[in-house]
This record gives sequence, C-alpha cells and structure tokens, in this order.
Amino acid sequence: MTVRRVVPNVQTEAVGESREFYGLLGFEPVMDHGWITTLASPSHPAAQISVMGEDATAPVAPDMSVEVDDVDAVYAAVRATGAEIVHPLQDEEWGVRRFFVRDPSGRVVNVLSHNPAS
Repeated sequence: MTVRRVVPNVQTEAVGESREFYGLLGFEPVMDHGWITTLASPSHPAAQISVMGEDATAPVAPDMSVEVDDVDAVYAAVRATGAEIVHPLQDEEWGVRRFFVRDPSGRVVNVLSHNPAS
C-alpha cells in the first residue's frame, strides 16, 4: 500500500472565510464542491488543507484525509483489526472511493482512492 497524500480537514461553518484566511498564507483553491474546498500551495502542490462544512454523504466530518493507492486493500486490513468503521466503503459521485475509520485517539480518518476515470 502506498500513501499518496495526507490532508488535514478543518470543519467550519465559515467555509468561505476560512478559504480566504488560508489564501493569506499562500494557499489557492484546487477543488471546490461547495461543502468542501481543498487548497494547495502553488509552489508545493502536495501541501494541502481542506475546509469543510458538513460532509455531503457521511454522518460526520473527518479530521483528516489519507489518499492511498488501493482503498479496498486498506479497508480489508482495517476491518480485520476490528477498528470502528464510521462510514462504509463506497464510491462517491465526485470520483473517489472512500471509507471513514476512527483511530485509537478518536479522530475520524477519511481513507480514499481516486477512481481511475476521475
């Protein structure tokens, strides 16, 4: 399994204001679905942060997102440990396959892979 990126997710009711604030630090929008915006450094595109309101399809907002190359393999490995699955593995309409798991400290982690067609 390969980790492709890790993105902190900042939950906020002020998505627009947060987007502007992180813009002051040099971040620019690279994805905007309205309920979530991902911002990246133009000089280091892997340096990212997401600001989000409520998640569009999940019962909670995750604390971070971890993009992996094979989300199905990670899901199987995580389930085998008995970790709490907060949101089941599923394909999302915006081109990712993902699930949420609670880590030992109680943080919710969004584990995802981009679908090949996206």
